[in-house]
Amino acid sequence: MTQHIPTRQLRFFMTATAPCPYLPGQTERKVFANLPFSDGAHVNDELTQAGFRRSQNIAYRPACESCDACVSVRIPIGKFVASRTQRKVLNRNADLVRTLVEAEATVEQFSLLRRYLTARHPGGGMTDMGWLDYVAMVEDTAVRTHLIEYRLPDVDGEMGALVAVTLTDLLKDGLSMVYSYFDPAMEKRSLGVFAVLDHLKQARIVRLPYVYLGYWVQGSAKMDYKAGFRPMEVLRPLGWRALED
Repeated sequence: MTQHIPTRQLRFFMTATAPCPYLPGQTERKVFANLPFSDGAHVNDELTQAGFRRSQNIAYRPACESCDACVSVRIPIGKFVASRTQRKVLNRNADLVRTLVEAEATVEQFSLLRRYLTARHPGGGMTDMGWLDYVAMVEDTAVRTHLIEYRLPDVDGEMGALVAVTLTDLLKDGLSMVYSYFDPAMEKRSLGVFAVLDHLKQARIVRLPYVYLGYWVQGSAKMDYKAGFRPMEVLRPLGWRALED
């Protein structure tokens, strides 16, 4: 299916070559465009279906000269059936309190993000993120977006501790998980996997057909968890196809 992207509103640019964060010895380049404020939500919908990802008011996708390992992936809600391991993850986190909140940054969220980045992505591109950077990541947007907070149960009337957060865009055909982070001390809960499973549940409730997971790189340890959600669709030159194909 041909995607209609309003190119008259957009100017595309290329980034400089940089080391690839996923595959050792490889380099990366990205093509990107600024999302327009007047029609940002619609443009974001179309570009996401065409394999772009959103970061603040920028949409980008890989444009590497010597590698095409990064592929856009999404999960078709109507075909997904949780595996035995994934059902265990759901049961393990059944006590968590899920809350949809406006896309407004809080110090509590930022503190959790800092712990997550230090433990899980030391030396990564986001390690030096400051408070104002986080505010921009969450609030600087013209699209339909929100945050999902996951907390431990309330104790003696006190709100439970924040253990995971997901920044999620609402698209016309699904939910796009822009960025997720969680308490690294709770590894046994598999909170990253749980957040995806919870989004699949919510998309089914509101009758949206897809959950977009961004890019998957086969062979990258950072991306391995995405391959566990089957069936999964990947974006090929001729459109979205089942991964098995």
